[in-house]
Amino acid sequence: MESQPPILEFFNIGRAPYGLVILLGTFVAAVFVRRALEGIGKRFADKRLVIHQVGSFLRFAIYFLGTLAAVLTVVTPTPEVLLAIGGTAAVAIGFALKDLAASIVAGLIILLDQPFQVGDRVTFEGHYGEIREIGLRSVRLVTLDDTLITIPNQKFLTDVVASGNAGELEMMIQVDFHIAADQEVSRAKTIVREALTASRFVHLKRPWTVLVTQVIVQSYFAVRLRAKAYVLDVRFEKAFESDLTERVLEAFAREGIRAPAVLHREAGVERGDLESPLGPSDRKTP
Repeated sequence: MESQPPILEFFNIGRAPYGLVILLGTFVAAVFVRRALEGIGKRFADKRLVIHQVGSFLRFAIYFLGTLAAVLTVVTPTPEVLLAIGGTAAVAIGFALKDLAASIVAGLIILLDQPFQVGDRVTFEGHYGEIREIGLRSVRLVTLDDTLITIPNQKFLTDVVASGNAGELEMMIQVDFHIAADQEVSRAKTIVREALTASRFVHLKRPWTVLVTQVIVQSYFAVRLRAKAYVLDVRFEKAFESDLTERVLEAFAREGIRAPAVLHREAGVERGDLESPLGPSDRKTP
């Protein structure tokens, strides 16, 4: 009879179906843990970020232990097996999976070093959104327009990433408003302050302020009022911006506070047209 290659003598082919069942069970267990923790996070919103972080560690452990159990099911762990696998598979698998191995190591470094966590709002390579998952191979980021972006873990070890809330539920948000340079700045600032404190999304126990700066926009002078405050939860970021903007613009319209003027040329004469990115002015046309 023709003998089998030495390395195949250590594999129990008859137990291969059991190994596949273990791998399938590992995948199902990881999905179950993820969905269960997502449900728990919705019930306990104040602990949502911690629960997601624990879930990332649990999925790492499930995948690692499940893969190890599947391998040990079909392979006899003798010294000869370890030597054979180490000598023949290390080179081939090492070259084939070097990027995957680097991503796994990078994922562990991310979990331990914590430059960001699941639930954080981060900016990376021009993309801004919420970290949805830190996986074995990649990080999944969901932008504010609900686009899922998958980023290999190792890229976070060399590129710059900015976290807006750094593991906290609250996050500093800033919203800018521009008015014409000849308007009553003190009244405009009061309007922005009142609108900010009236918003139900603001965490008023954290520092907040309204800063006034003179700027140049499209070759004309304007006054910028920048509202800076913490939202109660990062999920309210856009809701806060929309609520604050609506309140301020309505108050500006009532008080007759005009937006910056844009200069146009008509028959060689410059005139101030009160149309601006904030909307048309209420100035009547003669």
